[in-house]
Amino acid sequence: MTYTVGLLHPGSMGSAFGAQLRARGHVVLWCPDGRSDATHRRAEHADLQAEALPELVSRCDVLFSLCPPAAAEETAAQAAEVGRARAGTIYVEANAISPSRVQRIAESLAPTLVIDAAVVGSPPVGGKYPTLYLSGPRKQAERIAELFAGSDVRTHVLGEGIGKASALKLAYCSYQKVSRVLAAVAYGAADSYGVADELLEIAAKRTRSYLVETDYIPKTAARAWRWGPEVEDAAALLADAGLPDELMRAAAATLARWDSRRDEHLEIAEALQALRVEGD
Repeated sequence: MTYTVGLLHPGSMGSAFGAQLRARGHVVLWCPDGRSDATHRRAEHADLQAEALPELVSRCDVLFSLCPPAAAEETAAQAAEVGRARAGTIYVEANAISPSRVQRIAESLAPTLVIDAAVVGSPPVGGKYPTLYLSGPRKQAERIAELFAGSDVRTHVLGEGIGKASALKLAYCSYQKVSRVLAAVAYGAADSYGVADELLEIAAKRTRSYLVETDYIPKTAARAWRWGPEVEDAAALLADAGLPDELMRAAAATLARWDSRRDEHLEIAEALQALRVEGD
């Protein structure tokens, strides 16, 4: 079945998704009003059809929002203001925003059904295969998954709860993106003291992400009383090197929430609950 999809608004990720949909035979519209020359070039390269926003909203079976996260609610509001979408239109909120913001968008667009979505991975170009996670009404979520069948975009339906996809995305990027920041400041500190090569040598010995080592969470909790002061000294090292120390101090404050569980043998759930309780 061929669908008409409206992209709000095609940045590098959105235009790549649009190109995948066009390759599947779908009609893909975008609104050029107020968009940059770069956006125009991306849309042209992806063979997207230009349309004014009111006509785009009224014509589309699916409205796909892939924009800067800060603009997600404004984008949804603009789509609502120009006119009511036709019966059966699905609004896909695919930005990296909190579950509460997705819920607000869903409420503001009613009766249009909203699917909560999250993209994990790079744009689908050059042999890259991102995954589009979907949550919300199952029939509509499966319809969105069907859109990308046979494309370079993988899909995974998480369930019917609005917010699941966004929670997964933010949980992942909270580690991925902040760890990149920590890597930068750690390398900067080592470089300031002439030991950057040695730091990389140590780091190269690891082959797995800490994120998959969930069995280490209770050990972290039990050792937090010892790790906290060490992390505080690491913050001082960064400050002495003229580098930002706020993230390191925030990590020390987080470890301090486990102080009362010193050297205890905890289950993962107990360690996480202690982290929550101690932070109240």
